[in-house]
Amino acid sequence: MLTNRQLLILQLTVDDFIESAQPVGSRQLSKKPEAPFSPATIRNEMADLEEMGYLEKTHTSSGRVPSEKGYRFYVDHLLTPEKLKTEDSVQLRSIFRDKVVETEELIRKSATILSDLTNYTSILLGPDTSLHTVKRFSIVPLDDKTAVAIIVMDNGRVENRLFNVPEGFTASDIEKMVNILNERLVGTPLAHLQRMLVQETKTVLERHIHHTGDLYTSFQRAIAIEPEDRLYFGGKMNMMKQPEFNDIEKMKTFFEMMDKGAPAMKFFQEGLAGIHVRIGSENNQNAMEDYSVITATYSAGDNMTGSIAIIGPKRMDYARVITLLDLMSGDLSRELARLTIGGGTAGGNKH
Repeated sequence: MLTNRQLLILQLTVDDFIESAQPVGSRQLSKKPEAPFSPATIRNEMADLEEMGYLEKTHTSSGRVPSEKGYRFYVDHLLTPEKLKTEDSVQLRSIFRDKVVETEELIRKSATILSDLTNYTSILLGPDTSLHTVKRFSIVPLDDKTAVAIIVMDNGRVENRLFNVPEGFTASDIEKMVNILNERLVGTPLAHLQRMLVQETKTVLERHIHHTGDLYTSFQRAIAIEPEDRLYFGGKMNMMKQPEFNDIEKMKTFFEMMDKGAPAMKFFQEGLAGIHVRIGSENNQNAMEDYSVITATYSAGDNMTGSIAIIGPKRMDYARVITLLDLMSGDLSRELARLTIGGGTAGGNKH
């Protein structure tokens, strides 16, 4: 059990380190009005906190830094909500003043705003629409070699998928393909679309459209659903601004996680509602032992949910990030509900 004085010194140490990124010394804390103790007293308490595992001594100075255990205690017991500055609140909500009509655009803008306001990396996981069913297909040729498949879902969402059109295929061939797709695949869940395309349309397409193989393969590839297609990133380069990550190998590992997409899905625990903080080893990935991840969920209408993750150093400004995520998740949920009621759609472009 920590004494009140130890609780105060731990809180001040974490707060100071979050702000400065420099090890905290006893003399430094003794100058704070909140800590009316002598440097010797603070030094003894810091030594006890180190012995209990809440602080660590660095090799480069006599100061101390919070340990993972110290951060965990701080987040669970000492954190106080931060009131946002008016200008930050205005910036956060600026995307909702624009006339955004697509869910995808709104989610992408939310990722950018959060990364700008935190100086960390943000990832938004869009809602899983794969169980919604197809209501209608259409295909619009863009030029001689490219077309876009437009898939309207039963919830009003629109999926836009680019695919290559092999040489020699005519507008009549495309029209035949659309008719067959609408006849055979309307009512199919998006998640099963690729499988049903093979079972229900391949033979019919080959019967009605000559040399359909290349066109079929291109279309089949375009409608594939990958979980990472639901990821929207903001501020991937922000981690380079953090002094902890001057190490080239650390940054290389981080960017690999961001660029590949699929590993980033591990930041989210679907079905886990509310705001959650994972610190260092709690992320269960060796590559993430120097990072903290704060996640929040939002509602996307039609009983669907999405998630937001902010990734930063363990020296993250937890109070600020939690406040921002709390506000963003609520505002985003309300705006997406408005778009759903108003018939707004979301489109995904696959190249």
